[in-house]
Amino acid sequence: MKPILESDQEFICDIQPGEFVGLSAVFTKNTFNYSSVALTDCQVYLVEKEAIVKVVKQNGVFGFNLIKRYCEQNGNLLDRLSQVLYRQMNGRIADILLYMNELKAKTPEIFQLLSRKDIADFAGISTESCVKLLKNFEKDGLIELNEKDIIIVHQSGLSEISKKG
Repeated sequence: MKPILESDQEFICDIQPGEFVGLSAVFTKNTFNYSSVALTDCQVYLVEKEAIVKVVKQNGVFGFNLIKRYCEQNGNLLDRLSQVLYRQMNGRIADILLYMNELKAKTPEIFQLLSRKDIADFAGISTESCVKLLKNFEKDGLIELNEKDIIIVHQSGLSEISKKG
């Protein structure tokens, strides 16, 4: 199973086999700006940054692909941050639910792996507000809550809230 990672910056990303976590520290100081937590069982390998630097210097194609992936990760992070920062609470929750629903295709138990606090943190709101909004979405027929699982019933309705929120 592919691991889903959660960072201290409240960002969820799907890390595929062979990808790197922590690229930002390869060419900078050893202080990391975030940590990662695997939500599912996975196997990871620690690669010393000096080894990565050596390979990049010797293999331009590897270096190009590494830079490309790093830029994609940064772009995704900036997109997620702007989506959270410039939306009202209901738009934030709708956006997070839609994003996690995309991940559900690869990891069907994604919602069971996350607490309501995790979802609230990803949206940048309080746990209480998250629970209230989820109940409102359920009452409006947008989602179904089945214990920890969340089932998107009306995706276009959530998309509309996400866009306007």
